[in-house]
Amino acid sequence: MIPPDKLNQLTKGHRRRKLALCFGSLERDIAGIAEKGNEYSFNSMTRQEYTKRLVEIVLEDPQLPENAKNEIKDLLSQEPFDERRICNVTRNHLLAIIGTFPAEWDLVIAPHKTTTEGTVEKREFFPGLCVYAEDIRSPFNLGSIFRTAEAMGAEKVYISPFCTDPNHPRAIRSGMGCIETIPWERCSLEDLPNDLPIFALETGGTPLEEFEFPKKGIVIIGSEELGISPQALQKASYGRVSIPMKGIKSSLNVGVAFGILMQSWISFIC
Repeated sequence: MIPPDKLNQLTKGHRRRKLALCFGSLERDIAGIAEKGNEYSFNSMTRQEYTKRLVEIVLEDPQLPENAKNEIKDLLSQEPFDERRICNVTRNHLLAIIGTFPAEWDLVIAPHKTTTEGTVEKREFFPGLCVYAEDIRSPFNLGSIFRTAEAMGAEKVYISPFCTDPNHPRAIRSGMGCIETIPWERCSLEDLPNDLPIFALETGGTPLEEFEFPKKGIVIIGSEELGISPQALQKASYGRVSIPMKGIKSSLNVGVAFGILMQSWISFIC
């Protein structure tokens, strides 16, 4: 982070880039996940005072659109002051001026919930509720699957040998910390547990609203390009479930489809 007085000495373009970086660092500090050495450390002013001073510098930028200026001013005047939100909003407006729009890997991941003792809160889940992701090639999609699985209370995620690496930076970003939270295992179809019903999410099956979901089981979801393999469909002895669609394409992103499936499954068993 840079002192406000020094920012005013920079050229406009350089100042905008430095401000955007500062707001990103502040977001991480507010969330409690600042990188070592990038924690807020100015003794001459509080972090909130520093944040407001940076925002005031941005408001002086002649290229800042009027609607953006009004949004930032509104956040600046609100009580209680939402420090993290104003950092995020102001940073995004700066990036728009610079011409660099934030992507999923720019997101500031919130820390895991912790107990009063400082340990990570124990995760709640539905025992025996699992997903098998077969040959998902997009790190973004795989991260999204992990995020949905964790949020909806799945116990575990299984991934096929040809799935992309869950530790890919884009998977980690889109997973929003869930890859670290929910257990996962890479395995073949043959190595899936034999004591759980296995079913497939694929076209040509029983409509979602008519499907008798098992109380425990593994749902197989297929690749973005080819769907579920014939071998996986054969493995899904419990059946096949489909999401009814009316569009011309009748096509859903695999992460979106999985989210719809999980909501229906949880509603069925609760």
